Amino acid sequence: MKQIILAVMVFAATTIQAQKISSPDKNFEMTFALSTKGEPTYALTYKNKPVIKTSKLGIDTKDVAPMLDGFTIDKTETATFDETWQPVWGEEKTIRNHYNELAVTLSQKAENGRYIRIRFRLFNDGLGFRYEFPLQENLTYFVIKEERTQFALAGDHKAFWLPGDYDTQEYSTVTSKLSEVRGLMDTAITPNASQTPFSPTGLQTPLMMKSDDGLYINIHEAALVEYSCMSLNLDDKNMVLESWLTPDAIGNKGYMQAPWQSPWRTIVVSDKAGDILLSRMIYNLNEPTAYEDTSWIKPVKYCGVWWEMITGKSTWAYADVPSVKLGETDFNALTPNGKHAANTAHVKEYIDFAAAHGLDAVLVEGWNVGWEDWFGKSKDYVFDFVTPYPDFDVKELHRYAASKGIKMIMHHETSGAVRNYERWIDKAYQYMVDNGYNAVKSGYVGDIIPRGEYHYGQWMVNHYLYAVKKAAEYKIMVNAHEAVRPTGLARTYPNLIGNESARGTEYESFGGNNPDHTTILPFTRLMGGPMDYTPGIFQTKISAYNPDNNSFVHTTLAKQLALYVTMYSPLQMAADLPETYKKHLDAFQFIEDVAVDWDQTWVLEAEPGDYITMARKAKGKEEWYLGAITDENTREATFTFEFLPKGKTYTATIYADGKDASYDNNPQSYTVKKVKVNSKTKLKQKLATSGGCAISVK
Repeated sequence: MKQIILAVMVFAATTIQAQKISSPDKNFEMTFALSTKGEPTYALTYKNKPVIKTSKLGIDTKDVAPMLDGFTIDKTETATFDETWQPVWGEEKTIRNHYNELAVTLSQKAENGRYIRIRFRLFNDGLGFRYEFPLQENLTYFVIKEERTQFALAGDHKAFWLPGDYDTQEYSTVTSKLSEVRGLMDTAITPNASQTPFSPTGLQTPLMMKSDDGLYINIHEAALVEYSCMSLNLDDKNMVLESWLTPDAIGNKGYMQAPWQSPWRTIVVSDKAGDILLSRMIYNLNEPTAYEDTSWIKPVKYCGVWWEMITGKSTWAYADVPSVKLGETDFNALTPNGKHAANTAHVKEYIDFAAAHGLDAVLVEGWNVGWEDWFGKSKDYVFDFVTPYPDFDVKELHRYAASKGIKMIMHHETSGAVRNYERWIDKAYQYMVDNGYNAVKSGYVGDIIPRGEYHYGQWMVNHYLYAVKKAAEYKIMVNAHEAVRPTGLARTYPNLIGNESARGTEYESFGGNNPDHTTILPFTRLMGGPMDYTPGIFQTKISAYNPDNNSFVHTTLAKQLALYVTMYSPLQMAADLPETYKKHLDAFQFIEDVAVDWDQTWVLEAEPGDYITMARKAKGKEEWYLGAITDENTREATFTFEFLPKGKTYTATIYADGKDASYDNNPQSYTVKKVKVNSKTKLKQKLATSGGCAISVK
C-alpha cells in the first residue's frame, strides 16, 4: 500500500467567507462560503463548467435549534491524501484513493457557540461531503426533522430516474428532462408489494443525469450508517434538488447522538460516460475492511431452485392450504401440492448440474415451512428459518453437495417481519453453519414489522447492517434483497456480496423489463455496489414453463451472456433451469468460463440508456471477457483489444446474436465462433434489438 498524507491547518477569522479547493488533477473546483445570513453554501465546477451552482447546506432539527444559519467560520483545515488499497473482491485488483480535503468548522454564537463541521473531499472523479457532529456540551442528542442539502443544477438535464419511495426501488427507470418529472410521475409509479411514494417530484438516488453541454452527473450517497436513506425532492421551477430523508413511524427522520456524522453526499462527474462506470469514489468514501480475516469471503457463481417458482412452473409452498401457524400446524399431515420445487430429489438435480459445469453453489428457496400464507399478511411470526418441509432433507443434501464439491446457499425470507428475524437470527445462522451453508439470500418482501417503519428508514438501515455484521460472526456471506440500496459499505463489510434493490430478472416474468434497463443500471443502481441481477435466461418465453404466463424476457440470449460482464457482481447466478441449459451447452460454455472477480476493467464505449461495451481481466489469470449490450435499437458494437499484452496472439470465442435475431421475435438465434486476436485487433459486431455479444479471450 502506498500512502501520502499532507495536512495544513488554517485558522480563519469569522470575516472570511469563502474557501476553495481543487481536485488533484485540477479539473474540479469546489467553493465553500457563508451567505449574509450565515448559511453554509457550496458550488462545484468541472473544467470550468458549472455542475452545482451555489447551494445551501444544513440540518433542520426538531428538539433543538436548527443548524441552518447564523454560523460563523471558526477554522478551516485542508489535507491531501493518496493511497492504493486492495478490495477483497471487485472490478479491479487495486483502487487508488486520492483526494484534496477541506474541513470547515462552523459555530452558532446564538446557540452558546454550538458547532458542527462540514468535510469536503474532492477527487478526480467528483465530490463527497458530509456533516460531522463533534461531542460538545451544547450538542449531544438531537432529532432530525429534515436534512437541507441542496444540489442547484446548472440546467434542465436529461435524467434517468425512479420515483421517490420509502419502500422500493423496483420501478422501471424513466428517461426524461427533469422538467418533465411531475407530468410523468403517475405512470412511473407501478404496483409493488410494498411502496410509499412521497412527492410528485421525488426522485431516488443514484440519480444519473446528462447536461446539454455533455456533462454526465451522478448524485448518490456513501457510507450509509445509523442514518436514514436519502432521496431527492426536485424544485422543478428552479432546477434545485434537495435531500429528503426517509422518516420513521412517527415522522422523525433521524435520531443522532454526538459524536457522529452523516453519510457522504456524492457527486460524480465526467464528460465521458465510461468514466462514471469506472468511478470508485463511493467505495473510497467508506472505511477500510473491518475484518482481519477475509479468507472465508469468496465470489460465487451459482444456480438454484428459484426461476421455476418465479415463472409459476413450481411453488415455494409445500401444500395448498389457506393458513398455517408455526408451532401448531403439523406439516407432515398436510397433503403435498405436487409442485413444491424444494424437494430433496429435485435439488440433487441442481447439485449435479452445478458440479458438472463448474459452478460453485446452489440456492434453494421454499425449503422451510411457512410459505403457504406468507405474502401480504402483515404477519409477525411467519418463518423460523430452521424447520424444513417434510420433503427437504437438510443433512442429506449437505452430505450430497459436499461430496460433489458444491456449497449450498440458504434462503431467509423475512416477509418484512424484521423483529421476528432478529429474534431467530443467531439460531438461523448457527443452523447454516451446522449444515454447511456459508451464504444466505435474505428477503424483505412486504410492509415492515414493526408496522409503520419503512424499508429505507434509520431503523431498517441499522437492521441491515446488524444482519451483515452478525453474519460475519458465523463466517456467512449475505445477499440482501429488498434492502436499502448499497452505498459502498461492501468495502468495510465485504461479506455483503450482493443486493437486489432494483428490478431484477424476476420482473421479466412479471411483464418484462424495458430493453434499455440494463444499459441504465450500471450508471445508477450499481454505483454503490453490485447487484444480484440473476442473468442467464435462455428460454425467454415464460409460457414454455407456465402456459398461463405470457410474459417474455426482453433480451436476446446473447445479451443474457453479455450481462455477466456489463452487470458486475461477485455473486452471479445461472438463473435458468438445467434442462434448458442442456439444450444450449455451446452458449452455456460462456457462463461456465466467465470470471466473477477481476484484476482490471475497461469501458470501451458507453451511453446511458443506449449501450455499454466493457472488457475485464479475470483475477490472477491470463483471461479476458468482453460484453456488449444495446437497448431496443440495433447497433454495431466496436471491440478493441489494446489491453492485451503486446506481441501475443489469443483465441477469442465470440457469442453473438444471429443474423435474424431480435428480442421479441427470435431471441434464441445466436452464433458461436472462434477467431485469433491480438492487441491491435478491432472487431465490429452487429447487435440485434435488445441484443448483445459476449467474448472470452484465452
